[in-house]
Amino acid sequence: MTNKSNIFNSIKGKLVVSCQALPEEPLHSPYIMGRMAYAASLGGAAGIRANGIEDIKEIKKSVNLPIIGIIKRVYKNSDVFITPTEREIELLYNEGVDIIALDATKRIRPDGKTISQVFPDIRKRYTDQIFMADCSTYEEAKEAYRLGFDCLGTTLSGYTDYTKDISLPNLELMERLVKDFDIPIIAEGGIWTIEEVKEIFKLGVHTVVIGSAITRPMLITERFVKAIG
Repeated sequence: MTNKSNIFNSIKGKLVVSCQALPEEPLHSPYIMGRMAYAASLGGAAGIRANGIEDIKEIKKSVNLPIIGIIKRVYKNSDVFITPTEREIELLYNEGVDIIALDATKRIRPDGKTISQVFPDIRKRYTDQIFMADCSTYEEAKEAYRLGFDCLGTTLSGYTDYTKDISLPNLELMERLVKDFDIPIIAEGGIWTIEEVKEIFKLGVHTVVIGSAITRPMLITERFVKAIG
């Protein structure tokens, strides 16, 4: 447990930068993500969120910060794609990722089960691993807490069919989670401005994760172009 405490203490009140690029994006490359993470670390990031073993290995070459690791993998029969099966968990665990994040929504997983059915066995098998629940609603976070996740993230709020109309960042959800649960709350999803970051930390969250606003130049450019147009 001391190791868990050390990792959580090292990111408390600080910024984690998500360095990810999907196969269809121009910056998709372990080397580029490694450079991106290195730039984020030089800028003062306290941790990195990264997707895929190749990217994580590359990032570790130049960055000595806690890593929230995920593997995005699409399976035909499920909408769950963030670390969707135990196969991905095992790969991340064997790589020595500090925190493994996985979809903790109520949606049916590729094996036909729910997070409530699969996580108890995962928790028993990987007792020393920190697990982050990527949630989209308060009810999902409450269930993740009951299941024994180590921290709760608002990552998927706005990204599930039943939350897509919610405006982001979801400050109301962040505030409720901080108030009701005694484990680290990780604010993530739709955070674009310095003002939002200040407001979110005032709610008492443990840490803030920012991705697109820092590491996705195509989306950043699109926002400016839309503002002009």
